[in-house]
Amino acid sequence: MHPMLNIAIRAARKAGNLIAKNYETPDAVEASQKGNNDFVTNVDRDAEYLIIDVIRKAYPQHTIISEERGELPGTDTDIQWVIDPLDGTTNFIKRFPHFSVSIAVRIKGRTEIAVVYDPMRNELFTSTRGQGAQLNGYRLRGSNARDLDGTILATGFPFKLKQHAPSYINLVGKLFTQCADFRRTGSAALDLAYVAAGRVDGFFEIGLKPWDFAAGELLVREAGGIVSDFTGGHNHYLSGNIVAGNPRVVKSILSVMRDELSEALKR
Repeated sequence: MHPMLNIAIRAARKAGNLIAKNYETPDAVEASQKGNNDFVTNVDRDAEYLIIDVIRKAYPQHTIISEERGELPGTDTDIQWVIDPLDGTTNFIKRFPHFSVSIAVRIKGRTEIAVVYDPMRNELFTSTRGQGAQLNGYRLRGSNARDLDGTILATGFPFKLKQHAPSYINLVGKLFTQCADFRRTGSAALDLAYVAAGRVDGFFEIGLKPWDFAAGELLVREAGGIVSDFTGGHNHYLSGNIVAGNPRVVKSILSVMRDELSEALKR
């Protein structure tokens, strides 16, 4: 096992255990609003601290980019750990048991290591570039759907960017006539892990941040899928607009999207 994957797993499990313990004691959870429809809890921050502590002990020179604390520069800027200590905070606050810890390692701008951990189900999704994706050690293969017919698509509403609501709702309506059904679960990291596992056939969302999808993107790619922006390009790291699935499903989603995208969503 890659030594950095080992550290990422250790950090994810440690954070996951803390999150699961706090889930059982909701009175100890303190939530506050940090932006429009955007919440953070003391558990996000404590989990983040644990992850950073594990990484810093093993690799004090590496740079860390985290949701709550931003960039923590190290002397080695080529290696970045991109972490989301609790993806699905709103679910956690509402005691809806679906959220995850997401950790990715990027080396010179390419994601090499990915871990997404669901502490409620004890499901550990892992990947090293070029070595496939695994769930609790078993190899993952994504969906083999040939087009949108019969597919289940995952998505996330643009709840922080409601100016895109009209385009998004039109898009969902158009896709719904061609696919079987939708799932909207509240954790983009797990949605991408589920694409890698073939539990859903495709995924799209507007305006994600790198810590939401860095790990999940590698899982999808290593399970045989592709990830693009809304025009089929590779600008999703900047735009946060993401489509994921096997090549045929992504092509089908993009062709439906083409006529529904506002100029802002084509970037």
